[in-house]
Amino acid sequence: MSYHSGNQLIDPALLFEKVHLHEGMHVADFGCGRTGHVVFPASLVVGVKGIVYAVDILKDVLENVRKRAMLEAIHNIETVWADLEKSGGIAIPHKTLDVGFFVNVLYHMNSYDTTLNEVASILRDKGRIVVVDWERRLSTIGPSEDSMVRFDDIASWTMNNNFVVQEDFKASPYHRGLVLFKAE
Repeated sequence: MSYHSGNQLIDPALLFEKVHLHEGMHVADFGCGRTGHVVFPASLVVGVKGIVYAVDILKDVLENVRKRAMLEAIHNIETVWADLEKSGGIAIPHKTLDVGFFVNVLYHMNSYDTTLNEVASILRDKGRIVVVDWERRLSTIGPSEDSMVRFDDIASWTMNNNFVVQEDFKASPYHRGLVLFKAE
């Protein structure tokens, strides 16, 4: 069976390169989506000694990811139901995560602070958060202009929470990316 991965807009390999993803790392894709766009390629990179958490608020999405992982005999993917906008809403142990990915997710959030604070609490020291989101619409695809991610707000959060913007990059003709480094 073949799966659409969404790589036409954002290539996960580029994101992995930005954070030096390697074997044994523990990563999470927040708002993983039905295709597991980041989840499945990351599971290959982190290997059997690593863990990939597929995190979403939609239980049917998580069930699809779980079934695909089972079908493909991938044993390093764990599905996690979470409401990213609630404090204490992510069931991943504190200080265990190397990288957290937010790909086309933050534009759905009312407040980035709660979500980013939650992820910061489960990151290891020197961990990274990757934010990739729409910078401009592609015809009828993408959020409305007033729903676009305010990257300046993310940069402000970074400065106030012991993070630094390690890299600001073009993730696609329509997407901007930030790598946030936990400086503690």
